[in-house]
Amino acid sequence: MQATNYNPDVLSCLANLSNDEVFTPPVLVNQILDILPVELWSNKEAKFLDPVSKSGVFLREIAKRLMLGLEKQIPDIQERINHIYKHQLYGIAITELTSLLSRRSVYCSKTANGKYSVCDSFDNEQGNIIFDSIEHSWKNGKCSYCGASQEVYDRDDILETHAYQFIHTDNPEKIFKNMRFDVIVGNPPYQLNDGGFGKSAAPMYHKFVQQAKKLNPRYLTMIIPSRWFAGGKGLDEFRSEMLNDNRIKKLIDYWDSTDCFPGVDIAGGICYFLWEKEYSGECEIINIHREKEIRSIRPLNEFHSLVRFGTAADVIKKIRLHNEENMSKQVSSRKPFGLGTNIRPSNKGDLILVWNGGEGPIEIEKIEVGKELIEKWKVITSKVSYDHGGQPDKEGKRRVLSRIEILPPNTICTETYIIAGSFDDEESSRNLVGYLKTKFVRFLISQLSFSQDITKDRFSFVPVQNYNESWTDVKLYLKYGLTAEEIEFIESMIRPMDLG
Repeated sequence: MQATNYNPDVLSCLANLSNDEVFTPPVLVNQILDILPVELWSNKEAKFLDPVSKSGVFLREIAKRLMLGLEKQIPDIQERINHIYKHQLYGIAITELTSLLSRRSVYCSKTANGKYSVCDSFDNEQGNIIFDSIEHSWKNGKCSYCGASQEVYDRDDILETHAYQFIHTDNPEKIFKNMRFDVIVGNPPYQLNDGGFGKSAAPMYHKFVQQAKKLNPRYLTMIIPSRWFAGGKGLDEFRSEMLNDNRIKKLIDYWDSTDCFPGVDIAGGICYFLWEKEYSGECEIINIHREKEIRSIRPLNEFHSLVRFGTAADVIKKIRLHNEENMSKQVSSRKPFGLGTNIRPSNKGDLILVWNGGEGPIEIEKIEVGKELIEKWKVITSKVSYDHGGQPDKEGKRRVLSRIEILPPNTICTETYIIAGSFDDEESSRNLVGYLKTKFVRFLISQLSFSQDITKDRFSFVPVQNYNESWTDVKLYLKYGLTAEEIEFIESMIRPMDLG
């Protein structure tokens, strides 16, 4: 049998730099480019910028489309190549290495004016894919542009400092001498170590989106983590900007990142969007999981956070018609008793301490906060979600909460747990436990959970109930008047949980 000829695209075989700097597969690049107007590919005046070029794949795929779209206008192949590469395609590499890789992918030569370059119009090595070594601007131990930690990134010149050229300036328009771009597209770096405890990192992808908007292109599309929908350190301002920007015409959301970046696990998923300068209106949102699509057209700013699914938004609106308090006001902050995860029981004590691994006595003198809760019946849940990184399982279902239990009076806990509610009687505590285990409650919590952390703000959509009575999903569905379609949607999203 004759072997099948297999000639893979080398850019689909690249290993990622890290989970923070991810190479974009060519198939995904073309899906992103497909949301741009088709007439761009036959417009010989249109200019395209990738301000975060890693492999050059965006510019390469744009070049392919322009080569076809401009064939009739510029019949001569070499003339067409020269026009496209010199007058339409521009890139800013994130490192010197990726500048060479990008030029090799686009020009077929790591130097734009090299012997093997397909474009013979450049008179310099960089061509239109530039890289300049930029330094961080340190102030009080942080970079004033990107927030990088001086302790971590103030390095010798031979090491990569991750001072990305596009965002380390107040005037990005000067990088290409005030050139006007029709399209800005790319996959920016996602985060940098911020010098905090352990592997603490601050997001930075939003800075590239904000900088790109300063250039006022006709179209902007970038692929970024979906965590901005509801969570993420330092993203409150960016979230507000995005939710209230009615120029975002389309949002494609992968709630499992491995569906678009094979082997790359990014908590909360990945999304890309189309921002159109002349558009004003509602956004088409497409949620994708294992090739299953859920579509809705709605405003992004219905709530303080972006609710991923249109059906979920409808459920939340029905709940809000009842004007009830939400549970975020009764759930404790982290460290409900001021005790870190490293605290362990003593040899003796007046109280019982529950920690991740067991329980034992502890002296009441060690408790400085939460003393008013000591004599209460308390319902606790783990502050870490059962779902890894807020991701659904293979069937698209989540459990959301892990350990839920009741602590009797004189029993306390470390910051491994948060307190979901406290009562004077055991029966109310049992009713709250049953309520938390319903699919209804866990579904509402999941709408704000884009990482493994369960914090009090995750309960903002969960209504407070009368805990003198027990609650079931059926009872809750009836109370809020949910339709069969809405009930089916909740049931399809949330895994059962032992109600015993």
